[in-house]
Amino acid sequence: MGRGRQKAKHTKVARELKYFSPDTNYTDLERELTAKAASTENDSDAWAEYADKYNTDED
Repeated sequence: MGRGRQKAKHTKVARELKYFSPDTNYTDLERELTAKAASTENDSDAWAEYADKYNTDED
């Protein structure tokens, strides 16, 4: 008996999500993506330092 009410709620939420269109701030998005790219480059340099230090070719 409760399944109909639950399904109706899910349908309502799905419909709201489908037709929801927020305002996109492309400047903030660009800033966020470039900040992540910069931190990724710094992280890869730090890991390369460890790889050089601990890499042994004793296969």
